[in-house]
Amino acid sequence: MLKDAHIYRRIVVPITLAALLLFAFVPAALAASSNSDHNNSAQTNSNVRLKQHYLALGDSLAFGFQPNGDFTHGYVTDLFNKLHEEGVKDVLNLGCPGETSTTLIHGGICPYSPFSSQLTAALYFLQKNAGNVSPVTLDIGANDVLQNTVPPSCMVNVPVFNAHLETLDANLKQVILPQLKEALEVKGKVTGNIVMMNYYDPLQNFCPNTVPFTQKLNRHLAADVQGFGSIVNVFRSFGGAKIPNPNICSYTWICSVYHDIHPMTKGYSVIAETFEDAIL
Repeated sequence: MLKDAHIYRRIVVPITLAALLLFAFVPAALAASSNSDHNNSAQTNSNVRLKQHYLALGDSLAFGFQPNGDFTHGYVTDLFNKLHEEGVKDVLNLGCPGETSTTLIHGGICPYSPFSSQLTAALYFLQKNAGNVSPVTLDIGANDVLQNTVPPSCMVNVPVFNAHLETLDANLKQVILPQLKEALEVKGKVTGNIVMMNYYDPLQNFCPNTVPFTQKLNRHLAADVQGFGSIVNVFRSFGGAKIPNPNICSYTWICSVYHDIHPMTKGYSVIAETFEDAIL
């Protein structure tokens, strides 16, 4: 999530073909070292059970970025620990700091050699482990639109925001979600769940005018995922639209010396619990 790209794009996760194949079968013990604005977290397809592998996709939230250098307590790690108790054996986390929906498709930020992008690496993993991957979690979209908000003025470039939101919709509905769903089908049967999260607003206590834009983003994410998977309501879990929202300071680094919009360990735990409530 959340683009501060001049810093976060330097954080990369090199992935080679050999490493990807190895990680697909690494033991669990090693793998562990609105309107979505108002609804409860959506439930996944109860007909699809948890499988051997958990695949995590997305931006810096999936990666687990924290400005203090702790990249080991993100929501993917927390969620996997719970899924492991239910029989999931391992996790492959392809999350990339600074990722947008466009770079997820085409690449350009994190290296996924020999693959061109996060999406192509994910599709390869799903095809090589057909019928044995569930859930697939996804967070994407914040970096598509956050650049249109300029603190401390809190100004939002509305026409550009809307244009970038339109691109996000197209990328999700026409490319990312259809291809993931197709890769999860075996002989015409869906064998895994796609579970996508919406976003909290890290700026809401300082820029209350950004809340409607976060809510609009979340409505689009909820609409985009329909027919492909389900959405979980992280916006609500972080306290929703109320201002001031005390959770923003206790769940993220925004009120700290870092003035950073990413979650603290507690915030990542809340995101993981929101996914868990929908998946288990």
